[in-house]
Amino acid sequence: MSGEDIRNIRFAKMQRLAERFGSAFPSEIARTHTTAEVSGNFKTLLKKKRLTLTVAGRVRAIRGHGGATFVDIDDGTGKIQIYLKKDDIGDELYGAFEGNIDVGDIVEVTGTPFLTKRKEPTVLVSNWRPLAKGLAPLPDSWVGLQDMEERFRTRALDLLTNEDTRARFKRRRDTIATMRKFLEKEGFEEVETPILQPMYGGALARPFETFHNALGEKLYMRIAPELYLKRLIVGGMPRVFEIGKNFRNEGIDVSHSPEFTELEGYMAYEDRASLELFLERMVMAVVKQVVGNLSFTFDGETIKIKKPFKRIKFMDAIKEYALLPGVESMNMEELKAATERLGIQVGRAMSRGKLLDEIFKKAVRKHLMSPTFVTHHPLDISPLAKAAPGGQYADRVQLIIGGQEVMNAYAELNDPLEQRKRFEGQEELRKSGDLEAVSVDENYLETMEYGMPPTAGFGIGVDRFVQLLTDTHNVREVILFPLLRTKKEGEQE
Repeated sequence: MSGEDIRNIRFAKMQRLAERFGSAFPSEIARTHTTAEVSGNFKTLLKKKRLTLTVAGRVRAIRGHGGATFVDIDDGTGKIQIYLKKDDIGDELYGAFEGNIDVGDIVEVTGTPFLTKRKEPTVLVSNWRPLAKGLAPLPDSWVGLQDMEERFRTRALDLLTNEDTRARFKRRRDTIATMRKFLEKEGFEEVETPILQPMYGGALARPFETFHNALGEKLYMRIAPELYLKRLIVGGMPRVFEIGKNFRNEGIDVSHSPEFTELEGYMAYEDRASLELFLERMVMAVVKQVVGNLSFTFDGETIKIKKPFKRIKFMDAIKEYALLPGVESMNMEELKAATERLGIQVGRAMSRGKLLDEIFKKAVRKHLMSPTFVTHHPLDISPLAKAAPGGQYADRVQLIIGGQEVMNAYAELNDPLEQRKRFEGQEELRKSGDLEAVSVDENYLETMEYGMPPTAGFGIGVDRFVQLLTDTHNVREVILFPLLRTKKEGEQE
C-alpha cells in the first residue's frame, strides 16, 4: 500500500472521529495524572476506593482480544497499559476506538486502576476520546528509524522510535545541567554575550557574515564568546561562564558542525596550574554524576577518570606519536613535507604552528585515550594565551580524552601591548590568505588597558563531551537538529 493510500485511509478515520467526538484535535484536555505518576504510584492509587483518573498519551501498541483491547500509551514520561472492554463502554465507543485508532495516535482515557491476572498495572477505561489523529504512520516501533541521514532529517520520528536516541539526549541534558551546577557551586556567575558581533574573535576560525539593514553594517555570527567574557573579568566579575551556540564557517564531518554548543568559563586570579587542578575536579564530578561511576566505554576501550591526569608537552607528543624526533629543528620546507606525508593538505598561508597543529590532530590525538593534559603549544596558534616561562610556547593546555579534544584552556594574556602585537601578527596572516586568522580588535584592547587581572579560562566542546559520554562517533548524533545539505525533491539519500 502506498503512502498516499495510507494517508487517505487515516484521513477517513479522522473524519469519522470528528463526527463522533466533535473534533479529532480538541483544544481542551482533562488529564489528571501523567503516565509516570500512575505507574510510579500504582500501589497507592489502588488503595483509593472509587478512584477515577484521566491519562493521555501516544498509542504505542494495540492488542485486540475479541471484545477487549489492551493498549500501551506513552506521554513522554513513561508507558502505562490501558484496557478497553466492549461490555463496559458499549459497542459504539468501543467500535470508534477499534475502527479508527492506530499506533501513533494520541488519546485521552478516563478509568480506574487495577492489576491484571499477570499483575500488570492497568487502567480500566470507562471513557475515552481522541486528542490528535496521526495522518502518517510511525516507522516500525521495533526496528525504529535506521537510516542515519534520515534520522537527522526527521528527528521527531527518530525520538519517537529509537530509545537509544532519547537516552542520548537525556544524557546530554544531564551533562549540561551537571556542569552548570558545578560551576555555580564554585562561585561562577552565568552570563549571556552577543551572538551577532561587529568583530569576531576568540578563536581561529572563519565566521558567518550577515548584514544589519537598520544599522547599515556588516555583522558576524560569533565564533567564540571569549573576548566578551574577558571584558566582564575586567569589569570586576571574578568568575563567569556561558553555555551557548558558536558558529564557524567550516567543513562538516563526524567531529565538526558549523553550529555547535560550547561552555566557556573564566576565573580571575588563577593560573594554568590551578586551572588544571580545577578541570580535573570538574571532569571527575561531571562523569561521576552523569555516568554513575568514574569509568565508561568509548570506541571499544574502557576509559577511567582518575587523578592525576597524564601530562605531556605538545612537542614531546609529536616526537613520540608522530615519530618525528627532530621536529623542533625542522625548517618550514621539511615541516611541510612531513605534513604532506601524513596526507594533510598544506595551504600556502599556514604558519609553523598551524602545520604542527595539523600533525598533532592527524597523528597524535588518536593515541591519547586516557585523560591527558597537553601543554606548551606554539604561540602563533594561541594568540590570546600568555607565554609560558621562557617565552617560546603558550601557557596553554588541551584536555584529550578518548582521542578527542574535550577542553581547551590557558592562562589568559592580560598585557594589552603584547596582545596588540599578537593581533597584528594575526592580521598579517589573514592578509596573506589565512582565512582563520583574526583582526585587531581595538575595543577589546582599550578594555584591557583598564587593567585585566591574571585570569585562567577554559572552553568545553559540549557536543564532543557528550559524544564521549554516550560512546557516539558522529557529532550529529548528539545535536538535535544538525545542519544538513538541503535534500532536493526526488533525490535519494
